[in-house]
Amino acid sequence: MQDLTIPSKSAPRELHSTSIAAQLESEIVAGKIKAGEKLDEQSLTKRFGVSRTPIREALHELVARSLAERVPYRGVLVVDITKERIEEMFEAMGEIEALCGRFAAERMTVGERVELEALHLRMSELSELGDATGYEAVNSEFHQLIFRASHNADLIDLANNLRLKLAPFRKSQLQSHKRMKRSNVEHEAIVTALIDRDSKKAEKALRRHLVSAAAEVITTMS
Repeated sequence: MQDLTIPSKSAPRELHSTSIAAQLESEIVAGKIKAGEKLDEQSLTKRFGVSRTPIREALHELVARSLAERVPYRGVLVVDITKERIEEMFEAMGEIEALCGRFAAERMTVGERVELEALHLRMSELSELGDATGYEAVNSEFHQLIFRASHNADLIDLANNLRLKLAPFRKSQLQSHKRMKRSNVEHEAIVTALIDRDSKKAEKALRRHLVSAAAEVITTMS
């Protein structure tokens, strides 16, 4: 099993649980922490130089994102993230986002449509700059706006919960500048359909967008 302990002097003394979860998340997705490995609280407190409370909160976040699981008498273990599992999650997300898009095309307010165009413009600028971190952050806002614009509370909850689980993989596929630019082109089709109130085209564009994202992730895993 990989030793997760490194001298605490190399890490900041105070780290928020979200930052710790993000670091562990990236290592799991990149395969640096393997499936079946135990995320040991004591080792992690030494590594990050923090108390057990933020470590426990970070592990809770990883479990919520289905990157790890709590196993009785064994602790928190990294799950085996297979291509089949990734495909299943993207398939479900594609259908949920497509439904959100169909409703949003019919229900978006004028203000929401203006905000959507502004977010797309900002992502176009970030794509040209090759700013993956900035693009990913605005991309999240873009999709969450579409969820909210469905104006269906239960659908919004479903979309946000599944997006949380897929977030590490959607983030990783946007590290490629080529994929970022293609994502932005796909967003253009989504925005056009939503602004035109074309529910069928919005649904289709969002479903294709998720298939494209899934293909990038799966190719990277090969």
